[in-house]
Amino acid sequence: MLVDHEVPTVLGRIRVRTDGDGPAMLMWPSLLMDGDLWAAQAAHFADRFTVLVVDPPGHGGSEPLTGGFTFEECATVIEQVLDQFGVPRAHVLGNSWGGMVGGTFAALHPDRVGVSVLLNATASAAGRRQQIEYAAMLRAARLLGGIKPPLTRSVLRAFLGPTTLRARPDVVRAVRTALLRVDVDSASWAVRSVVPERPDQRELFADIRTPVLVVAGDEDATFPVSETRSMAEAIPGAGFVVIDGAAHLAALEAPYQVNALVDDFLAQQRPPGM
Repeated sequence: MLVDHEVPTVLGRIRVRTDGDGPAMLMWPSLLMDGDLWAAQAAHFADRFTVLVVDPPGHGGSEPLTGGFTFEECATVIEQVLDQFGVPRAHVLGNSWGGMVGGTFAALHPDRVGVSVLLNATASAAGRRQQIEYAAMLRAARLLGGIKPPLTRSVLRAFLGPTTLRARPDVVRAVRTALLRVDVDSASWAVRSVVPERPDQRELFADIRTPVLVVAGDEDATFPVSETRSMAEAIPGAGFVVIDGAAHLAALEAPYQVNALVDDFLAQQRPPGM
């Protein structure tokens, strides 16, 4: 059973939910999502690991954001969470925003990370089209007083692919529920920092020397397979896998496949001391 904690960080108070015992595994979700994105992974790994499920800055039970941030500050948040729990090193699972931050953390803090599994992420700066689309989404959300219909449909199509929209109603309900909980004023700072102000991290990621698996969804319209593959190619020795029938939230859409990929990658790498 996940237990709530509050952790003071450079980006405000962060809610971290913990379960299990053993080597640490930290999980950071996508923009507009909270730690519930990782429910299936937290349940799967808690019998062997101490899972640390993060509500990222400005989301879920974490303190609202009042300004923008850098990915380096997000990596510091991970470091501060590990310090709070007395954890010297952790495996890191990240989806989208979490995948980008997971790469930043691995590059800047190699002594604090075991393996990294980075899903539905990118190392590239945002293109003009993505900047325009997210700016329009935020304007609509402010006018509506939240991410509500008809805007919800547009966000669902950005996050979920045709397979999930057609055949996984439980996932659609979970994402719709999460979107309704979003604090638009707070999330807008995160969106601005992660989309239009996102840096190109490919040069930084070339410094990563710890094991990394990059995972794409073949139906991901936000970061297509080619873009996520480019991220993997920027990381020395990184593995790359595409999950069929998954889009931008693979951990939620295809939990059994993701759990199996993480299990297999951990078995192959066996980082010392973890």
